[in-house]
Amino acid sequence: METLKTENLTFTQVQHLPIVKHYARKIKLVETLDAMVDSQMQLPPGLAVMAMVLDTLSGRTPLYRLKEAFEENDTELLLGQEVEPERFCDYNLARVLDKIYEVGTQQIFTQIAHNAIGCFSIDTSKLHYDTTSISVYGDYEMTEPFNITYGHSKDKRPDLKQFLVSMLCVDRDIPIIGTPEDGNASDKSLNNRLLAGISEHMAGHGIEPGAFIYVADAAFVTKDNLAKADGQKIKFLSRLPATYKECSRVIRDTVASDDWTDIGALAKTRPTAKRPAAQYRVSDRSVELYGRTYRAIVVHSCAHDKRRQKRLDRILEQKRKELQALCPKDTFFCEADARQTGEGLRAASRGSYHRLEYTIAKIPRYGRGRPPADKERTPKRFDYRLEAVISQDPEAIEPLRTEAGCFVLICNLIEDRDLADWPADKLLSLYKDQNGIEKNFGFLKDPVIVNSIFLKKPHRIEVLGLILLISLLIWRLMERSMRQHIASAGAITGWKHKPTKRPTSFMMTTKFLHVLVVTSSSHRQLAKPMTTVQLEYLEALNVGPDVFTSP
Repeated sequence: METLKTENLTFTQVQHLPIVKHYARKIKLVETLDAMVDSQMQLPPGLAVMAMVLDTLSGRTPLYRLKEAFEENDTELLLGQEVEPERFCDYNLARVLDKIYEVGTQQIFTQIAHNAIGCFSIDTSKLHYDTTSISVYGDYEMTEPFNITYGHSKDKRPDLKQFLVSMLCVDRDIPIIGTPEDGNASDKSLNNRLLAGISEHMAGHGIEPGAFIYVADAAFVTKDNLAKADGQKIKFLSRLPATYKECSRVIRDTVASDDWTDIGALAKTRPTAKRPAAQYRVSDRSVELYGRTYRAIVVHSCAHDKRRQKRLDRILEQKRKELQALCPKDTFFCEADARQTGEGLRAASRGSYHRLEYTIAKIPRYGRGRPPADKERTPKRFDYRLEAVISQDPEAIEPLRTEAGCFVLICNLIEDRDLADWPADKLLSLYKDQNGIEKNFGFLKDPVIVNSIFLKKPHRIEVLGLILLISLLIWRLMERSMRQHIASAGAITGWKHKPTKRPTSFMMTTKFLHVLVVTSSSHRQLAKPMTTVQLEYLEALNVGPDVFTSP
């Protein structure tokens, strides 16, 4: 190794960014942008996007401060060539955003995703689709290329305008499509629009119709969407909304027959005393919607839906109050009348999921005047009071509790081969992988990753979304590589120096926080050797230590 000269030494805290650069090179990020975006600008679009991706995955500074961010960085090491920080001024970046928009953000991201799928051998047979809302600050009185307006806010911010982001992922959480949509767009219509072109899009990845499964949430289940999926022979898996009568019917029938297959826990994280793993059981059934028969998987989880349980508690309390209101407060002159009323109340309780037991209290009534002191007081007559005790009927309520812990998955995988390839437990696992796309939305909304959006032009927001999607793609590819390595090699050092089998990209970044590169002229070396933990992560990422010193 060549010894660095002591004069003109510079120290750069590069953290994990050389690893990000390595993965960006593997998916040919810079080459793809430069080839697709025709530009004679001082700042090539590939370098601009690369810089913004590195900035995004280092903690995200506003675009107008990108120049300051690279004043303290080694641009030759991180970008592959030395670039003056002044070229990252907001004017140049804005022009790059405009040029990228002219080409088409979806077209660019499709090609980059295609590069990633080929390079990392990603499974594209399972598609996950969902949408989320992104709140913005400002008036935004523009409707093109998408309408920023008020709508149903998934951020619980109805006071802010918003736009939606729809995302399609493969291999659980690897994004291959991501587009901004109108802020008041319906998830049902967005599903329908995606279905119209999804077969053609997947054909570009070498996947024929019928060779992939489209997984979406309950908004997918509409008459038009089901007809389009059936017409184009698209295999799908979704959740049957509780608003359909068939949903409650098939749950009720399954609970009544008690026909379940236990599949146990599906959680991949270690359960704790406070968060025990949910236990699942399933039953394979069928439902009929719009004149067609579909396969239905009734799923029961011991971790009951809290909202449905609270709703059931409210209904039971209302039933108890109604039964309590029937109980007479006045006394009876005749014990037979009291007993007859009590039997009537007991009969009425049978339909209220409660048990009513009663006793008849005999109440003496005395004549007027002070009783004599030397003899016992003799009642003039007796009245009878009905004393009722109302309690829940466990046998009647237990089926309701079980039903409240159930939901129904719906799919068109009904052929004999599909039944063999996709048993109920495998379909449930596939649907639960939908949480991967939810984590992606958390990435896009993380204030550490993306600050509040103040861009003046919606089309620049669309290109900013492209930058975030590319960053997310690289983020997930790094995580996927580590977990694939661990699947065959065992655990890796995680938090608090404890072994883990589920490392995350964020966990990885914390291991390289203090990596310093010393530069003299064009020669670079690390300020101190890599630690054992850092070398562990580099091996899991399939990255050599030289990425920290070789441009």
